[in-house]
Amino acid sequence: MSSSIGRIFTLTTFGESHGDAIGGIIDGFPAGIAIDREGIRAEMARRRPGSTRLGTARNEQDEVRILSGIYEGVSTGAPIGFMIENASQISSHYDDIAHKFRPGHADYTFQMKYGIRDPRGGGRSSGRETACRVFAGALAKQLLAREGIAISAAVTAVGGVKASSYEWKPPFPAPLYAPICPELEAMIKAIEDAKADSDSVGGIIECHADGVPAGLGDPVFDKLDAMLARAILSIGAVKGIEFGSGFESAAMRGSENNDQMRMKDGNPSFLTNNAGGILGGISTGERIILRAAVKPTPSISKEQLTITDASEDTTISVKGRHDPSIVPRAVVVVEAMTALTIADALLARRCYER
Repeated sequence: MSSSIGRIFTLTTFGESHGDAIGGIIDGFPAGIAIDREGIRAEMARRRPGSTRLGTARNEQDEVRILSGIYEGVSTGAPIGFMIENASQISSHYDDIAHKFRPGHADYTFQMKYGIRDPRGGGRSSGRETACRVFAGALAKQLLAREGIAISAAVTAVGGVKASSYEWKPPFPAPLYAPICPELEAMIKAIEDAKADSDSVGGIIECHADGVPAGLGDPVFDKLDAMLARAILSIGAVKGIEFGSGFESAAMRGSENNDQMRMKDGNPSFLTNNAGGILGGISTGERIILRAAVKPTPSISKEQLTITDASEDTTISVKGRHDPSIVPRAVVVVEAMTALTIADALLARRCYER
């Protein structure tokens, strides 16, 4: 079972949704970086269960216990070990459905691959694991900030309601973590309506990386957009990704889609950014723009058809404390995976330079 990502800056995670704890090891983090613990807490608070009225009622504090790799507030270059205790799980919520496969979850495929699964909240397949990514992403953001690189993301569509116009002015406020737009209240209402109907909705998260220098990424298999796609699609709820003009580019002519260039103040400049900041797998120096499509939360109390692990037809209604939309809490996770990937690419380029 693969639980690691990255080449130079690597993250390995462990733990299950209803186990004693989750955690991980971060390797390749440079020495001598002052760590802002309050900044980490702020990032963890954006993702933690119970952090928004639009999310789950499960209330985890998500306090991170750092076990190694940081001394007197400064990174030592050694592996950074960390642990986050699970304190608010109610495993009895899964007693009645322990032998049923939840539609939209990894229950069936996990069982087919390993022959055994933890039915409590999905075990290893749970979104709970993303708390580890957010911690690692918080460290990556602090590393990138020293290089003038900033990562920000926001909800731009929920439940079919799409923001028509907005200014990109992070940080974006709770509970939706969306930019101010004419459709803001309608997006919130889409989540509230789904919750009232015992259902859920998905949406779109847009992420920007500003200040990324030209030259990150490789031209063949380790393209920067390919690595970002792998990282973002490793988030369980994400079902699609696009960069720049994305799927809209399929309807353009080359003369419309190409980002033409001019010299400006003695430097190369792009007149547009349909490429989303990446050409040929290598960063252009323009803003990197990606969008992730997030599916509706699969755990819903509305009755659905399924089968048991004994191959019998049955029905299922998933009780417990689940998000009517995972989209708001996934914003910081998308940021984290973007930050991890760009930090890894930055460190990889430095290896080549040496």
